[in-house]
Amino acid sequence: MDDIRNVLVTGAGGLIGGIVRRSLAGAYTLPGLDKARVAGLDSLVADIAQLPAILPAFEGVDAVVHLAADAGNDAPWESVLSNNIIGTYNVFEAARTTGVKRVVFASSNHATGMYERDHPYSAIVAGRHEGLSPGAYRMVDHRMPIRPDGYYGVAKQYGESLARYYHEEYGTSFACLRSGTVNRDNNPLVSVWYFATLCTHRDIAQLVRLCLEPRDVGFEIFYGVSDNTWRFWDIEHARKRIGYAPEDDAESWRAQFEAEQGGARS
Repeated sequence: MDDIRNVLVTGAGGLIGGIVRRSLAGAYTLPGLDKARVAGLDSLVADIAQLPAILPAFEGVDAVVHLAADAGNDAPWESVLSNNIIGTYNVFEAARTTGVKRVVFASSNHATGMYERDHPYSAIVAGRHEGLSPGAYRMVDHRMPIRPDGYYGVAKQYGESLARYYHEEYGTSFACLRSGTVNRDNNPLVSVWYFATLCTHRDIAQLVRLCLEPRDVGFEIFYGVSDNTWRFWDIEHARKRIGYAPEDDAESWRAQFEAEQGGARS
């Protein structure tokens, strides 16, 4: 695999787009593709639901980090259809027709979100750890059946299936990232759920960066989560396949969280 130098970031003006751009700056040329103009960004302004409009952004590109989407798990079907299904097809098709070598696709943990309704995952996300030991349960991994928990998760599963087809039919390399919780505060203090699902800024940036390195990725699905004590998504596949070594554990914020919760109740 030749070196990747020119990386198009769709949704470059979003939260993860900003994290990725800061992490990759200096190592790659990073043009963007955004639905609206973002101050200070070198982006083509176009709607990913319109294939002819986005094609110019893909010319001369070696790889694409596809982040653009309606990211709300409660987004209405009409928005999911336009932004996450038609838009994803258009991005993959534009990559194919312009000869892009690799696509890093921002899938989501919501492609398997229904597992969180089952024990022990339901207890873990609720912060009820009685009778449980960290890691002493089956991790949800890329080999387990898809169980989306809404239209958003359905669309992400569609994107993974489309990526596999494009890889096997056309040879494009795809890394699909089932990202966990990435938030602006970069900590789990918002909700007890985040102690299992947090992916910090530097950990998601590391995962994207590893997916762009000059190796034969083929088609892969990786969970994007930090090495949280109470995580239930697998990271061993990404660790073995591309050397993912997350640096953070949400548990390091536990004392602060409990102190703040205690203060709120008093």
